[in-house]
Amino acid sequence: MDGLLSFYDLTAYKPVIRDWYNGYLFGKVHVYCPWDVINYCDVLMWDRDAEPENYWANTSGNGIIRRLLKRADQTTRDEIEQLINGGTIVKTIRQELTYRDIEDSIDNIWSVLYSTGYLTRRERLPGKQMRLALPNREVKELFIDLVKDWFQETTYGDMTRINRFCEAFPQGKS
Repeated sequence: MDGLLSFYDLTAYKPVIRDWYNGYLFGKVHVYCPWDVINYCDVLMWDRDAEPENYWANTSGNGIIRRLLKRADQTTRDEIEQLINGGTIVKTIRQELTYRDIEDSIDNIWSVLYSTGYLTRRERLPGKQMRLALPNREVKELFIDLVKDWFQETTYGDMTRINRFCEAFPQGKS
């Protein structure tokens, strides 16, 4: 990556590129998403003021993830919030999970999110457990959009529930 940035005189953009497109761990090697880095560098060649974009979002469908999110319980929702806030979670990852078995358990969402790149490993723990986090800003923003869509789908038409939720904040209730 350093060679690419140096060749195109884009080394000043390294911190932004790191924040947006780095964060994956393959074995013990930290990896940037090459698709994103190349696309952003291409844009920067024409416009040095260009903001980073989400190039990764359109590389696959999110149907399975949306279906699993619809089934999320409060614990899963709390863990998703923890990830969005920059935290980590410890989960068992089933890398041998088959497409047929994905929707058997809500806990499979973590294996799906990990294997599709929404989550990255920060630490390998005993057994099949891993400490997981969102890898970078690009994925974080995409993940937030997915959760917003999920929230709208699950609350659409239930204005009473939404109003009660909003009214609880000023009163300090949960």
